[in-house]
Amino acid sequence: MIRDERKKKKRKKRIMIVILSILLFLVLTGFIVIQVFTVKQVEVEGNELYSDEQIEASILNDSYSWNSLYVYLKYKVSKTKEVPFVDTMEVSLKDPHSIHISVYEKGLLGYLYIDSLGKNAYFDKDGFVEETSSRIIEGVPKITGLSCDHVVLYEKLSFDDKKALKTLLALTQTLKKYELIPDTINYDAQKQITLYYGNVAVMLGNSDNMTEKISRLSYIYPNIVGMNGVLHMESWSEETSDITFVKNE
Repeated sequence: MIRDERKKKKRKKRIMIVILSILLFLVLTGFIVIQVFTVKQVEVEGNELYSDEQIEASILNDSYSWNSLYVYLKYKVSKTKEVPFVDTMEVSLKDPHSIHISVYEKGLLGYLYIDSLGKNAYFDKDGFVEETSSRIIEGVPKITGLSCDHVVLYEKLSFDDKKALKTLLALTQTLKKYELIPDTINYDAQKQITLYYGNVAVMLGNSDNMTEKISRLSYIYPNIVGMNGVLHMESWSEETSDITFVKNE
């Protein structure tokens, strides 16, 4: 009987030690999590349409966001908040005090104003409408002169002229490649194309030799940037080299 009682006491003592050890571990872990994993620095990369502060505010968006480990684990199990014109955001932990946010924005090549919506329709490299919004995004050219009365979000733009979308996408992609993004791309009634850079108008004419024209423009543009006038490239080809710049009086 006495031996059994001793065994029971020893067993209870071992159980108590285990419980206390677990509690001590949890307390220490909690202390470390609370005292060590605090957000002191947030690094943001890949953002052009939004400021670092706007991206940070969209990620650190609740009362527990002071804790870096909490923020990291939160976005491991759930998606980040949806932000217009942003495809995804990835959150990583550089160290207990530093959070890194990688922003992957949607590749917007241009926008059209849609009368029926009273909004702008922004499209990507494949012609899909990524967003409809009343805001104007700097660095994304406005497209004028093309008729598109009806748009559907995440579907391709549809023009009366079936070739218009193909030409537009080829033009905007080439302009982006050469870092020659204009303020406005205008199509007239004959589908002649004019690019507007501030007070400079670049008349490209039709879509013939479009890639070559943009390539040539990349050499000319640094010499006319900030000027006021019209660059005529309508008749240019590799054979004619017919380019003139007419200053506005």
